[in-house]
Amino acid sequence: MAAIALPITVWQGSNIRPVHAAVQLRPNSQVNTTVSNPQLLHTLLGHRGNVKSLAFSPNSKLLVSGGGNENDGIIQLWNPVTGERSGRIKKAHKTGVQSLAISPDGQTLISCSSDNRINLWNLKNNKFSRSFVGHSSNVMSLAVSPDSRVLVSGALDGIRMWDLLQQRPLATLVRFDNSIHTVAMSPDGQTVASGDNQGVIKLWNLNTGELISEFTAHSQTVTTLAFTPDGSNFITASRDRTIKIWSQNSNEPVRTLTGHNNWVNAIAINPDGQTLASAGRDGVKLWNLTTGELQNTLMGTSDWVSAIAYSPDGQTLASGSFDGKVNIWAMPTGGD
Repeated sequence: MAAIALPITVWQGSNIRPVHAAVQLRPNSQVNTTVSNPQLLHTLLGHRGNVKSLAFSPNSKLLVSGGGNENDGIIQLWNPVTGERSGRIKKAHKTGVQSLAISPDGQTLISCSSDNRINLWNLKNNKFSRSFVGHSSNVMSLAVSPDSRVLVSGALDGIRMWDLLQQRPLATLVRFDNSIHTVAMSPDGQTVASGDNQGVIKLWNLNTGELISEFTAHSQTVTTLAFTPDGSNFITASRDRTIKIWSQNSNEPVRTLTGHNNWVNAIAINPDGQTLASAGRDGVKLWNLTTGELQNTLMGTSDWVSAIAYSPDGQTLASGSFDGKVNIWAMPTGGD
């Protein structure tokens, strides 16, 4: 398919200029949104290598993707409905982008990197706001409180908290304990969960900074975790090929999902709380969270899937892979 020239806004520091760039779009005009057969809408090509992170804006109208390669510290901004690229942060970081988050108020894009930095971007005017510098090692994961006030960052040197409104450091939860690979915030903003390279999960009280509980959840690195929308459970995934569902009040899994043939790189929960999407070498898998049943496997790429995100309206699933592709899928609008 021939590339389509689209007007692109390129961000270079505080300067914004419109340019035309070739962006390859591969739309699928026959859209089927049944639960058994989600359909590929677009394949977006904008990264030179691994797409490490994806995030939707609260209104589901913006998708951001981050390049994970050491020489690809680029953030792309997309319209997930049309598949058109709406902007690009060309030099967001000196090295690969490890994680992205958009604050629930839709005002701030946050990115972190293996360059040890956290960068804030104002989505009102598309300009760089400031950097948080405090970590001494790769920053791997980000989580924002529901009121958009507190940012939690997980890094190979521990966990830190930041005031997003006043843009200043708040506290350090733990230093050089274990290498933190992932953090997540509970829907009520009271609890932070972290997962490390030893397979250990820790739950923290966000208000006091106290450790609530810790337990070994996996036999290898915890790659990602997420709370269910009602906050009753949280879900972890690991390089040990398993996905586990946990109650906040127990260190025994409610259910273990097996089916991936290698590392589970990422997970995302549909906002309706019914479906879990997981990403790995063998594509994207969709699970019924109530029964634990594997419902479908979405391929769309011949390479490892490394990032995944549901839109807040639950109608779209985005996946990113090692080959630089971002796939956008039309998802079911109702129950099974």
